[in-house]
Amino acid sequence: MDLFPRGNDALKVNPVMGVDEALAVHGSDWLWAVTAVFCLALIGCLVMSFAAKESERVFHYLFTFVLMVGAITYFAQASDLGWSAVPQVDNLGNGIIRQVFWVKYVHWLVAFPSLALGLGLISGVSWTTIICNIALSLYWVVSYLAGAYVTTSYKWGFFAFGTFAWLILAMSTINESREAAQLLGVDKDYIILSGWTNFLWIIYPIAWGLTDGGNKIGVTGTSIFFGVLDVLMVPVLSFAVLILARRWDYRKLSIAFSDSRPSRETEAASALKGDASRPAE
Repeated sequence: MDLFPRGNDALKVNPVMGVDEALAVHGSDWLWAVTAVFCLALIGCLVMSFAAKESERVFHYLFTFVLMVGAITYFAQASDLGWSAVPQVDNLGNGIIRQVFWVKYVHWLVAFPSLALGLGLISGVSWTTIICNIALSLYWVVSYLAGAYVTTSYKWGFFAFGTFAWLILAMSTINESREAAQLLGVDKDYIILSGWTNFLWIIYPIAWGLTDGGNKIGVTGTSIFFGVLDVLMVPVLSFAVLILARRWDYRKLSIAFSDSRPSRETEAASALKGDASRPAE
C-alpha cells in the first residue's frame, strides 16, 4: 500500500472541454519539470545577487523578474490553465480545435524584451537602439500571439510581420551591438551571449510555424518544444550572463547605476567640510 500516493491530477482538476487537440498528462508532467527548473534558477539568481556588489546587480534584478514570470507562466501551463480553444485552418476537415496556451506569450512578452535590454546594456549601444530593440521584440511576440488566434490562412500575415521584426532585431544585436561591445573590450563575451540568443531566436519562428501556426505538432509536443527552448533561453542564458559579468568593469560599461548616488560617507564628509568653512559667529 502506498502511504503517499503521488500523481498529476491537474487535468482532472482543470479539465479540457471543447477541444480536439489538447495537453496530455505526460505533457503536463514535463511542464511541471520546467516550472521546477525556473524556480531553482530563480533561487540561484537571488543567492548570487547577495554576493554581488549593490552597483553590480543590474543583471541579477533583470533576470530575477524574468525567471519569476517564467515560473508562474509555466505553473499555469502545467496546471492546464491560461489557454483558449482555437479552430485551426489546417485539418479543419477533421474538426480540429486546438488548445492554444496564451500564457506562454505572456512569458515571451517579458523575456524577449528583457534579453534585448540585457544585450544592450552589455554592448554599450545607445538607449535609442536599446528601446528600439525592446519595441521590436514586443512587436514580434504580439504578432505571433495575434496569428495564433486567427482561424484562417491570414494568420501567416501576422507571422510574416513578426518574423520581419525579429530579422531587424537580429541584425541589430549581432552587428551594430557587437561593434559597440568591441569598443568596450567585451566583444568576445558579447558574441557568445548574442550568438546563443539569436541561435535560439532562429528556432522560435520554425517552432511557431509547426505548432500554433501550422498545427503540425500537437499540444503536448508544442509544450516540449517550447519548454526546451525557453529553458535554454532564460535560465541557461541568465547564469551565463551572471558568470561572465564577474570579469566586466561595470563603470566602463556605464551600468554601475548605484555608484552615481553619493554614499553616506561622502555625504557626511561634505557636511563636515561645509561646517568647517562657515565663519565663526
